[in-house]
Amino acid sequence: MKYDVKDLDLAEKGKLRIEWAGMQMPVLDLIEKRFIDEQPLKGLRIAACLHVTTETANLMRVLKAGGAEAALCASNPLSTQDDVAASLVKDFEIPVFAITGEDNKTYYEHVNMALDTKPHITMDDGGDLVSTILKERTEVLDDIIAGTEETTTGVIRFKSMEADGVLKYPVIAVNDAKTKHFFDNRYGTGQSTIDGILRATNILLAGKNLVVGGYGWCGRGVAMRAEGMGANVIIIEIDPLKALEATMDGYRVMPIAEAARIGDIFVTVTGDIHILRGEHFSVMKDGAIVANSGHFNVEINISDLEKLAKGKRRIREYVEEYTMADDRRIFLLGEGRLINLAAAEGHPASVMDMSFANQALTAEYIKDHGSELEARVYSVPEDIDQHIAKLKLESMGIKIDTLTPEQEKYLHSWEMGT
Repeated sequence: MKYDVKDLDLAEKGKLRIEWAGMQMPVLDLIEKRFIDEQPLKGLRIAACLHVTTETANLMRVLKAGGAEAALCASNPLSTQDDVAASLVKDFEIPVFAITGEDNKTYYEHVNMALDTKPHITMDDGGDLVSTILKERTEVLDDIIAGTEETTTGVIRFKSMEADGVLKYPVIAVNDAKTKHFFDNRYGTGQSTIDGILRATNILLAGKNLVVGGYGWCGRGVAMRAEGMGANVIIIEIDPLKALEATMDGYRVMPIAEAARIGDIFVTVTGDIHILRGEHFSVMKDGAIVANSGHFNVEINISDLEKLAKGKRRIREYVEEYTMADDRRIFLLGEGRLINLAAAEGHPASVMDMSFANQALTAEYIKDHGSELEARVYSVPEDIDQHIAKLKLESMGIKIDTLTPEQEKYLHSWEMGT
């Protein structure tokens, strides 16, 4: 078995952490038990480009339990947990190609190693598998049935590919499942982003002006958690509906040019490029902290920051201090990469339980229905979404009502009026 991880001696620690996360993932556990009995993925090769974390490890275990040959590479150079990667190789015999802090060259070597398995299904977190296939590895297209995508950023990329006519096989947008983005993006990103900022800096949020770039589901989550810890939350937006919603939710909304002057902490979660730029760094307070929780490290224009700075030093493990010409200091967290994974452990396992349940069941759906799909972006089937929500409620001991026959008839008829 081919693999490339930092140190197999880390496996014992990684196995315990995988087990701990698994205890918080009851939906995936129920799916695993069925997969073991039914083997719905038997004969499938799956290449996954995901964050190599304890939660992802449990997904990989379930895919293998269902009969798949699964290989894993990292979707971000800073998010890999080396002990988890070691355990997946040593204890579960799953090929992993990921090392924390790997350079760009190594990152894409690992992507290509995953593609060397000639997958039938690709699982992306940001779109790098598909992009690499289309640019460099078109020979693997003959074996591919379909793919899945975990993030907003990746779905945007694939819809753009579809519009341009370059998407060569179907992709199911796992990110758009309600049991994914309503919970993973809002509660997972919200909590883990704040966790990453606090681990990196050990600052007090109470009383600080915290600027959130973007009020999508991730932005909502960050704002909610920051407000709960006493921060004065400011939202920057380009969408009038989202800006109005943020206002109605009680947050201040203003242009980024204004927010740049008064913010103490800046968090970007837009999925777009260069949200924070040179003109913003030029007016920020001394001591301003900037962090990103969007998928790629493009939301903060680091090259602008480098050009403006007369000095730079690493003052804490995940904190780079940039000194401006007028001696103001701006602190960049986690090299502008996903701060919740660079400095913390990513989403809590109980949230990823639903996200990865979507991945597992969507892989099964592709096995059964992939030949019926065209080369475009699809939503997760509604029955999968509903089934996962039902399983999650059951695992939490929560029961809900069902419609009476009278109520069912009323909702599906037009005869009854006032």
